[in-house]
Formats: sequence, C-alpha cells, structure tokens
Amino acid sequence: MKFEIMKQSTKTKARLAEVKTNHGSFSTPVFMPCATNGAVKGISVDELDNLGFKIILNNTYHMYLRPGEELVKKLGGAQKFMKWPHSILTDSGGYQAFSLGTSYKAYGEKTESLSQVVKRGVWFRSHLDGSKHLFTPEKVIDIQLDLGSDIIMPLDFCPNADATKEEIAKAVDMTNIWFKQAFEYFQVRTKGMKNRPAIFAIIQGSFYKDLREKSAKFLSQFDVDGFAIGGVANGGESKLKQHKAVEYALPLLPKDKPRYLMGVGEPEDILFATKLGIDMFDCVLPTRLGRHGTIWTTKNWKTFSKIDLRKSKFKEDKSILMPNCGCPTCKKNYTRSYISHLIRAGEMLGMRLTSIHNLWILAELTKKIRDNELGHF
Repeated sequence: MKFEIMKQSTKTKARLAEVKTNHGSFSTPVFMPCATNGAVKGISVDELDNLGFKIILNNTYHMYLRPGEELVKKLGGAQKFMKWPHSILTDSGGYQAFSLGTSYKAYGEKTESLSQVVKRGVWFRSHLDGSKHLFTPEKVIDIQLDLGSDIIMPLDFCPNADATKEEIAKAVDMTNIWFKQAFEYFQVRTKGMKNRPAIFAIIQGSFYKDLREKSAKFLSQFDVDGFAIGGVANGGESKLKQHKAVEYALPLLPKDKPRYLMGVGEPEDILFATKLGIDMFDCVLPTRLGRHGTIWTTKNWKTFSKIDLRKSKFKEDKSILMPNCGCPTCKKNYTRSYISHLIRAGEMLGMRLTSIHNLWILAELTKKIRDNELGHF
C-alpha cells in the first residue's frame, strides 16, 4: 500500500491524501460503506461505484461464518465474488465475536458464557446456530488473507462502553499481546508475496489518555501500514468521550501513515474528526437508518438533521427528500410522500431509496472536504 499526503491544512490538522492498494486508488478523507456480509445492504456494486465509493468494508466474523473464507478464496477472492473492482478493508471480527457472540438465543432463552477471552484469543458462539469457534490473532490473519483483503485489521479486545478503567487497561494489554502475535505471523505468511496486503494496528484505551498513550507507544514499534483508533463506537459512548478518545490518540500517531476512526459515520463526527487529521471512516448507519425510514438532511453541510419518514406528517409531503440534493433518489424526484408510503408498507424500494440518499450524503460530504468547500484547508 502507498500513502501520499497531497495537501496539509494550515488552518486545521486536516490533510488530503491518496491511497493506493492492490485494487486501485482512493482519496482521503474517505467514508467506507459496510458490506458486512459481502454486500452493502440493498445496494448494488454499480450503485456504489456511481456514488463515487472506491473502498468498502467486509466483516471477517460474518464472512467466516457464512459463506466461509475458503469458498470465497476458491471463487477468486472477495472482489471477484462480489463483482467489486475496487479496494476492500476487512475488520478483524473481534467486535462481533464479543457482541454477537453473546446474543445467540437457544430455544428463546439467552445461553451463558457465549464469549470468553483467553490468552490464545476469544471463544464465541455463532449467532447463526450456536456453534463454538475460536478467533486467534493468527486465524484472523488467515481468514482475511483468504478473503483477499487489501487492508487487514488485527484481532483486538473490544470492551463494553461501560467497562471500568481496570477492564479497559486489561483490554489494552491483551490487544498488544495479540497484535505482536498477529504481526509476526503476518510477516511470515506474506513473505515473498507479490501483492502483499496492508496491515493496520488498532489503538485502544477508551477515553483514558494514559491508556491511549500506552497502547500507541507499544504499537508504534511495529512497521505497520496505518493506524486505527478503536473503542469509540462500541455502543453507548457519549460524543464527549468519543471526541476525547480521538483528541488523545491522534497526537500519538505518525503523520506519514493513514489514520482510521473505526465505526464512526455521523456527518458531524466526520467533520470534527477530519479537522483533527483522521483519514478514514466506516459505519453501518447510512443503510441502517435508511432501512428504518430515516434520512440525513442539511442546508449548509456543517449541521445535519434526521428526518423519520414513517411519521404521519410526511404522508402528503410532495417535496423531495432534501432541497437541492444531487443524490439519485432526489434527482428522480421521488417524493417524501411516496417513500414514506413504501417504508410503512415494508417495500424494499423505499429502504433502498433512503439508503442511497444517506450514502450519497457521506460521499458528498467527504468530497466537499477534499475539495475544500467546507473550509478545512
């Protein structure tokens, strides 16, 4: 992977960069839609391409359980499997092993001890059928190499949002141990590989400055391709805690490598983080909100509102989703009234139209940042 900073702001810490992977290039700041199960929910790869996206995210946990990394490898890798010609980042699946691994219900009742951290890794039960699995730092690397990822994320310990500082400190220590194992294994597995994928390290430590420093200091000794900031979107964190975590972590990261803020996708959060020097984002929100009939709107691209089209006041609303919107949904003049009807009727078209609008909002927002229309530079 090649990372080149094209422009550094003199007003903020924002930067414009170009990233080149085995499957093409993309400019940062960039938002990466989540193709969790090998697809961005309800959206075709052609539609993603037309919206301007050049990198998406696959989820290791989900792709491992179904359809299985071996099948994907046999069929030529994730790009050929999905018919997606551009870059793919795969997350480690650690967060899902911790969260979904504790949500499997047998015969309507929650079973116990479905996710267990051991020195080797994390045991979890599939949310699909309850079968037991072990993710180790090495196995997670193997899965992502089989999927054909362009950017690989290592296994990390993801504590709950309400974890104590002591629990988070233990998670930082375990993440460090696992990363050392993962990185050394990655070097062995990819030695001599013609098109070696990139590997990032994940900084943990929640909103505790000393723990972020401890995590960054340990991980900075490894020659990784980029750094991610984890533990800011595990569910339940306040905006203040998220912002503190970013502010503490960023000064610790090298300036010549990409910085990825994991799981963050609210427009205001992207605006905030890009001014501090974040390059990459991902989140399920655009399509998750869309499937529930909620869209983002903005008048000035600096403040954003959410509109729930399921509300009765939109039943006779003849306006498009957002004035002066350039998304495919609004350009076709689909009305709020019509889409509100589709959503309330459970029609897939309505969910697709709102999801496309939300994805366009984030694609356009990051483009405006890169084009310096929002004053970052």
